Amino acid sequence: MQTSTPLISISHLTKSYRKIPALTDVSLDLEAGHIVGLLGENGSGKTTLLKILAGVLAEWTGDVTIDGRAPGAETKAMVSYLPDAEFLNPALTPPAAIDLYQRFFADFDAEKARDLVEFFKLPQDRTLKEMSKGMGEKLRIALVMSRRARVYLLDEPISGVDPAAREVLLDGILHEFDPNALMVMSTHIITDIESFVDQVVFVRGGSILLTGDADDLRSEYGMSLDAIFRKEYR
Repeated sequence: MQTSTPLISISHLTKSYRKIPALTDVSLDLEAGHIVGLLGENGSGKTTLLKILAGVLAEWTGDVTIDGRAPGAETKAMVSYLPDAEFLNPALTPPAAIDLYQRFFADFDAEKARDLVEFFKLPQDRTLKEMSKGMGEKLRIALVMSRRARVYLLDEPISGVDPAAREVLLDGILHEFDPNALMVMSTHIITDIESFVDQVVFVRGGSILLTGDADDLRSEYGMSLDAIFRKEYR
């Protein structure tokens, strides 16, 4: 049976910080049309992997391509990246942030961003520094998910917020998501994404521990992804 060409292809990727390995010999292929859970404990290499795919981290060895191109200026035009740290000017209001993104990204859908801001019930006249942590995360997600990208890389988008806010954030992330795009979402809170990821990549100590179709793994192990995680990381 013929399979699609991977949108993301990673072969023998290794990255170290001051000779301390962060990723070791990682090989992975991801096709379009999937929502992938990148699962692992804090410090397991998830953020490093996403930064390399986003084209914001250099000096690694191995081969990495996105739609056949090495991470760089060309791939940044097709990748929408949500880092694990705040990246917006705290003086911005939602309308000002939308205007900024519209000027910066040719594929930005300002109307979708305004719809998400309304969906999240964010105040139009309040700046980021006047917002709660959860409200700020909602605005960042509204911006990142409003690009018409081929790849979405979300680094721990639901960490640090309460369970009720996590549910709303995830609803916003999936709101009108293009089924032909590829989403890679890193998290250590597996129960919250169990219901909608269709592929998972477990990482530990900078290496891939386990990867595969979510339903196949649940069937093979006879347990939930969260239970598999707990079993394998014990």
